[in-house]
Amino acid sequence: MTMQLDANGRLRHLLTLEGLPRATLLQLLDRAGQIRDAAVGRVGKRNVLAGSAVCTLFFEPSTRTRSSFQLAAQRLGADVLNFDASTSSTRKGESDRDTLKNLEAMSVRGFVVRHPEDGAVARLAAEAGEGTALVNAGDGRSAHPTQGLLDMLTLRQSKGSDFSRLKVLIVGDVKHSRVARSDLHALRTLGAGEIRVCGPASLLPEDGLLEGCQVGDDLDAMLEGVDAVMMLRLQRERMEEGLVPSLEQYHTRYGLTATRLRRAAPDAAVLHPGPVNRGVEITDEVVDGPQSWVLRQVANGVAVRMAVLETLLG
Repeated sequence: MTMQLDANGRLRHLLTLEGLPRATLLQLLDRAGQIRDAAVGRVGKRNVLAGSAVCTLFFEPSTRTRSSFQLAAQRLGADVLNFDASTSSTRKGESDRDTLKNLEAMSVRGFVVRHPEDGAVARLAAEAGEGTALVNAGDGRSAHPTQGLLDMLTLRQSKGSDFSRLKVLIVGDVKHSRVARSDLHALRTLGAGEIRVCGPASLLPEDGLLEGCQVGDDLDAMLEGVDAVMMLRLQRERMEEGLVPSLEQYHTRYGLTATRLRRAAPDAAVLHPGPVNRGVEITDEVVDGPQSWVLRQVANGVAVRMAVLETLLG
């Protein structure tokens, strides 16, 4: 998406990882790795954004992502404004664009936007003034670029930077997952050796997203020898829509247990974007076990978001 880059190829907004140049993606990952100590509070605040204001503009609920961006902005010295659409003027009929423009008029330069509609953040970015930067914190089923970046940073930490040797398996509801889309775009850009995707046919996309992936519905077979397993949250509304017969049956076929995990490489890393449905897509034994990188993903989220905000606004 060319709107993300300015005329000099510098990052202006972060809307999607699809089509993002490999060099830009690597630059963000490298920067996140460098400032990880500041991100987790081991060293003092970096004041590169002192005097700047960042707004978390959320039209959809979120705990982890909002908190992570808020901490990231604060650790860069920015003033943070939290905007919750459920308690704001949008309930009185104000348009998303007018909300953005009013906050821009208060000299807010950075916007972290979560929205239930596909493409909504890109539409807002098109309306943004010069010097305003937008970060997509998840829109519809489209993209969640910072989650994709933090997943790649976690994979790097667990498996090294040469992705060409990696076999990565993504399991679950890929069709409705903006996280899976961002992960797939990033894995391709970074040259992952083999990408496998496993899930029931009702939860797999039909739009060409899985082109070049090895796709199947037998989790035991798909786990054989993989270096990393990325589990996706089963969105329970899929059960109500009839796309999954029951949580129990889903767990039997697609739940990651310690026994199943033994089919993967001995040091395979287990990732999950959260929130985790324990006993549905993954068991306690695995999510709390020695191969789980789930809490590292959460910590990496702050570092990645600091890198993104610093790159866009610093």
